[in-house]
Amino acid sequence: MKFEQMRIVDLSAGNVAMGLYILKQKELRKAQSGKLFINLDFCDKTGTVNSKVWDATPEIFDALAVNKIYYVKGRTDLWNGVLQLTVDKYKLAEQEIQDQIEDYVPSAPEKPEYMMAYIEECVNAFENEDLKLLVQYFLETNREKLMYWPAAKSLHHAVRSGLLYHIKRMLMNAQGVVKVYEGINKDLLLAGVILHDMDKLNELKSDSLGMAEYTTEGQLLGHITMGVLTLQKLCDDLSVDPEVTLMLQHMILSHHGIAEYGSPKPPMIIEAEILHMLDLMDARIYDFNDNMQNIEPGEFSEPVWSMDKRRIYKHKV
Repeated sequence: MKFEQMRIVDLSAGNVAMGLYILKQKELRKAQSGKLFINLDFCDKTGTVNSKVWDATPEIFDALAVNKIYYVKGRTDLWNGVLQLTVDKYKLAEQEIQDQIEDYVPSAPEKPEYMMAYIEECVNAFENEDLKLLVQYFLETNREKLMYWPAAKSLHHAVRSGLLYHIKRMLMNAQGVVKVYEGINKDLLLAGVILHDMDKLNELKSDSLGMAEYTTEGQLLGHITMGVLTLQKLCDDLSVDPEVTLMLQHMILSHHGIAEYGSPKPPMIIEAEILHMLDLMDARIYDFNDNMQNIEPGEFSEPVWSMDKRRIYKHKV
């Protein structure tokens, strides 16, 4: 095929699209007509686009390799307000291109080594020895995963090193909050920030490219329940003060705020309330920025599913 590289962020409805994209995930489905089609997500460093291959067969589906780069050509349109790519042609890219796959992966905008160094600097300043011991142990035993792990499969910070980026920005905001308001235990708040999503490392399974799927435990339990259980074991093994353990468990349990969003208990201590607000703020700001990069000043985004299908406006001010 005659080929012209187009970034996913630059795709728009009603046009021909072509580019080198990573096949992020695939699923064989049956249409109402009874014919098979393949539902796929293609991505590059700038974003992800849902795609369809129509009139598929199990053989075509099996031949598609996840986490490989493909030459892709198709047509873009809107489906339920969301950009979709109908694939006309595709071909597996040559090995020399596959060897450069990290250049095509959506990634956090900061180097993971830098983010980890910032987090460790915060922890080294803890005055509470139990919290310092616990968080240092968590970081040391999970260092390799943390360097590339995403914070989600498809929502906020669902990019390579996204979990570290989420933690680091929340820590920066938490440092400011404790300078403004009294009555906050700084060490407890910062420890809660670092550990609140600790079982994203087990809720998801990810390769080194940050491409994630849910584990069986992740589907059945979720990272909140899993985090409370994992924290109890860690604290028992390290002989952490039971009061410290309980407060951190409550912060993990309540960081989504309400039962509707997955927290069986609302925040009942000030550090838990701040953690919830910092978590929500960072997720929302990420979603705003992620969706505004696709539009010009004076334009609205497509409906954003994670924000109750709001359309984001990029102002000209």
